[in-house]
Amino acid sequence: MGWTGEIQMNRKQFIESHGGTCKNWTWSWSFINKAEKTIFFGAWDMHTDGQKALILSEEWKANPRGKKSAAYDQSREHVRLIEEEGYRLKTFTLKYSDAKKGKDGLGPAKIDGFIPELTEKTLSKVGNSWYASSGAATNSLPEEITHPEKYAEGAKKTVTINAYERSPKARAACIAHHGVTCMTCGFNFEQAYGTLGEGFIHVHHIIPIGKIAVEYEVNPVTDLVPVCPNCHAMIHRAEPPLTIQQLREHLEGKNAKKDSAA
Repeated sequence: MGWTGEIQMNRKQFIESHGGTCKNWTWSWSFINKAEKTIFFGAWDMHTDGQKALILSEEWKANPRGKKSAAYDQSREHVRLIEEEGYRLKTFTLKYSDAKKGKDGLGPAKIDGFIPELTEKTLSKVGNSWYASSGAATNSLPEEITHPEKYAEGAKKTVTINAYERSPKARAACIAHHGVTCMTCGFNFEQAYGTLGEGFIHVHHIIPIGKIAVEYEVNPVTDLVPVCPNCHAMIHRAEPPLTIQQLREHLEGKNAKKDSAA
């Protein structure tokens, strides 16, 4: 049975309509169609704005309280099938709710619905996390928004972080403390381009967009870091954005492979 706007279909019915199954319909977020060698992953809506959506991380083996995730081993096996046995990857969007989380921010994520559409993806790994990648154009960086006041309210998240990152005083304080060398790859524009590159660097906001409120005041030392445009683009290529440490470890791993192959 196919999906139409007039038919209400639950997640199990949707996956089964595409020949998929899993070990447990309550806690699984990845599914398999062995006949067609296809894996289906649910991706949280808060992770789908970038070109690479986070679908699995080794950090998900257990929750913050130390309880092991019942679904992790299954999803890790599904990733292995894609990486090693040529299974295709498709994703659909899960709507996230924190209704089950306590005041301390701990507790399981709740699925508040889903979008019954499958999209073909490719799998990529960065550090200890796996991402579903699309061929769509990458999302814009905060610095690329030149007239934030012209954006509709729907772009509130981008306008908010853009306003903080473009604060001249915050940027100057960040550079005064950290310098103008990329915190990820070590590139320095003045060393490479001479006086033309003097003082040039991007400034990246390390606090996730979803945690920024209207009342938030940026700390230029702990909240902002200098990064080169290339690293900044790669940080925002994934959703949620990569941390400085994740991208640094990814670069170190790629360089180590080059050295061993030489």
